[in-house]
Amino acid sequence: MKNKMKSLMKTEADVGAKLVEVDIPQIGADEVLVKVDAAAICGTDAHIYKWDEWSQSRIEPPLIFGHEFCGTVVEIGEDVDTIEKGDFVSAEGHFTCGSCFYCRTGQGHICQEVEIIGVDTVGCFAEYVSVPAENIWKMDSDIPLEIAAIYDPFGNAVHTAMMDDLTGKSVAVIGCGPIGLAAVAVAEYSGAAKIFATDINEYRLDLAKKLGADRVINVSEEDPVEVIEEATGGVDVMLEFSGQPTAIRQGFAALKGGGWASLLGIPSKEMEINLSDAIIFKGATVYGINGRQMWDTWYKMASLLEGGLDLEPLITHRFAFEDYEEAFDLVLSGNCGKVILYPNKEDMLKK
Repeated sequence: MKNKMKSLMKTEADVGAKLVEVDIPQIGADEVLVKVDAAAICGTDAHIYKWDEWSQSRIEPPLIFGHEFCGTVVEIGEDVDTIEKGDFVSAEGHFTCGSCFYCRTGQGHICQEVEIIGVDTVGCFAEYVSVPAENIWKMDSDIPLEIAAIYDPFGNAVHTAMMDDLTGKSVAVIGCGPIGLAAVAVAEYSGAAKIFATDINEYRLDLAKKLGADRVINVSEEDPVEVIEEATGGVDVMLEFSGQPTAIRQGFAALKGGGWASLLGIPSKEMEINLSDAIIFKGATVYGINGRQMWDTWYKMASLLEGGLDLEPLITHRFAFEDYEEAFDLVLSGNCGKVILYPNKEDMLKK
């Protein structure tokens, strides 16, 4: 195997990134080396690329970023006996300590010592990435590369949407970014009675229709609370992905008494909400969502896909690594679903 690989790196504390050649990672005894077949751009990656306030406080260049991927195992550490060369895999990108209270009580997804691939450690926007063997998830060979590459955000959607039973319930999906869009598909597949999807982006609202939304609401043109209350008297379930204070308040206003809300979107700063009216007097149940439950969510994802859940409409654009600037410009425009990067252009051309 060659000694060098191309990688997309945040080389300095500034806007953008560079495609550079670096050494292929050396793996430890409990790690595996994965040849990256496909990777996907996440909102976190866009923050890093823009070099916004959050990334300035969290990222330490130089860093190969990216955390959504799938690939083929090409090397295994000497202590690894559960994975073989040639396995088709993805990975849980949260590397937990394994010894804290949360890890030892089945709550590793909120481990306080967690490190995130592509944020705190070397990421997957490269031809190869090293991953602890315990974080590897073996994929069914029938899963398309592009779907396998988005298991991370798909898992966020599943964790958010399936905290309770959706069958026969009315659901409001607040924010139609890629994770919100995946949640629309999960709600539809789970037998939700009626699905409302809200956003300000018509491109993504159109995708929401394709993925199963019964009614899409452009909140710059319609009041979502009025629309939902007129149609149903309020929704049983509110799934919040936008992180926008106004949208969060509207979501709670549209929620029925006794309903439940899952909150994944992260506000950029502190916000106020009327707890009495929004939650307490309604007897609402509220879940805070952080990542995926390890490994419960992963088994649910596999079962949903094996059962026929179709995420293909969510994949809208594909680029070779060399065209990363165009890919990130598209992601930042919002006029896309999931955008896939291929380390090797030949693999992209096969699709």
